[in-house]
Amino acid sequence: MKTFDLIIIGGGAGAFAAAIRASELKAKAAVINAGLPLGGTCINVGCVPSKRLLWAAQIMHMAKNHKMPGIDLQVKEFDFKRVIGDELDLVARMRREKYQKVLRGLETANFLEGYARFTSASEVSINGDVLRSGKMIIATGSKASGPPVEGLKETGYLTHVDALRLQHLPERLMIIGAGPVGIELAQIFARFGSKVTIIKRRPEILRFAEPELTQRLAQILMAEGIEIITAEVINHACRRNGEKALAVTVGWKRLEVTADEILSATGKIPNTGNLGLQAAGVEIDEKQAVVVNDYFQTSRPHIYAVGDVARLPARFEPSAGREGTLAAENALTGSTHRIDYDAVPFTIFTDPQLAGVGLTEAEQIKRMGICNCRTVSFDQVPRAVIMNRTEGLIKMVSHPTSRRIMGVHILAPEAGELIAQAMMLVKNKNTLDDVINALPMFPTLSESFKAVALSFDKDLSRLSCCI
Repeated sequence: MKTFDLIIIGGGAGAFAAAIRASELKAKAAVINAGLPLGGTCINVGCVPSKRLLWAAQIMHMAKNHKMPGIDLQVKEFDFKRVIGDELDLVARMRREKYQKVLRGLETANFLEGYARFTSASEVSINGDVLRSGKMIIATGSKASGPPVEGLKETGYLTHVDALRLQHLPERLMIIGAGPVGIELAQIFARFGSKVTIIKRRPEILRFAEPELTQRLAQILMAEGIEIITAEVINHACRRNGEKALAVTVGWKRLEVTADEILSATGKIPNTGNLGLQAAGVEIDEKQAVVVNDYFQTSRPHIYAVGDVARLPARFEPSAGREGTLAAENALTGSTHRIDYDAVPFTIFTDPQLAGVGLTEAEQIKRMGICNCRTVSFDQVPRAVIMNRTEGLIKMVSHPTSRRIMGVHILAPEAGELIAQAMMLVKNKNTLDDVINALPMFPTLSESFKAVALSFDKDLSRLSCCI
């Protein structure tokens, strides 16, 4: 039996961050990974490959839709298979440079390939061996879940993993789900030339975000030719005449929607099913997620859980790595570090991007019984006017008496870059007056922060650019 200071189960962002912190603390750690290659979802089948394809699709779209008079551009060649090949090459390169090479440089980390299973609260088995530790971190992530639609499995469908590896561009693609994965993939394939239809159950897309912004984004997507159907019921799926079909109920009508491929983007399931958590006495909830406290401890205080496998407030990329770092430090030093999830941003990498941090209007009403919010269109931002990109919105939530900024939500080009500034405003408890009295560079999109802060007290239509 081998003994370690820390056993880390998983190979993604949370696990690697934990392994790096353990190495910095000179702790002997075992890193056990199976399923996806090193790097987990983000590097292999999530952020990196999808954003590469989104960027390729944006280049194509801007060439045809730049809105600048006197300039006529053409896309002379589009080789879908080559674009996918480039994406997969990038994944392999980043996995090698940022994970495999990094792991080899961790002197106290021992990497083991295989499925770990708890045999007790302090032991796991892997490949016939038993490892023991007084401290453990579960960071096994999640996997795509197919919707419970009659006949869908027999009809055949793609997951987001399959979609990122397709070798042939579907002429018609049907996407079930309107969350981040579904919306991003919808725009990718629509801009590449597929006829895309989104089937969703809820009235809104991206239901965790500000409705004003998501409604505007939906309008933009539909203007690009993406059809969005809200169905009360997805009745069943079938194959017919070489096509894949979904029977759906919309209002009082039953419709049949057909496509060459169906892509399921309805959510994720935490990877807890084969871990033997019952043997360890680790509690999971009704969604199979590991229950943790504010310090990432499970029902067994010496066992921690981070990332998608854990029941935590945020499910966005910035949090998993930080959770891994803090969980390792808490486990090995007895500290009680935690994360303020109100200051964790998110970004949906459509074009325009949708990003947010802090409270939404609905969350402020729920917590305080009042809303103190303002929304400004990017037609009030000179840089956006210069770029002919005025379709965006920025919304700010502030405390009604102290004027502290409690949330910022942006739909705009490069909103993911802008949200870093908003994150610091929320994190540092800055006020509207801090922003109003600042001197942002003119003309930049970041002036939108000053515009929306000014809108709490002034009519922007009566102010010049220099104000």
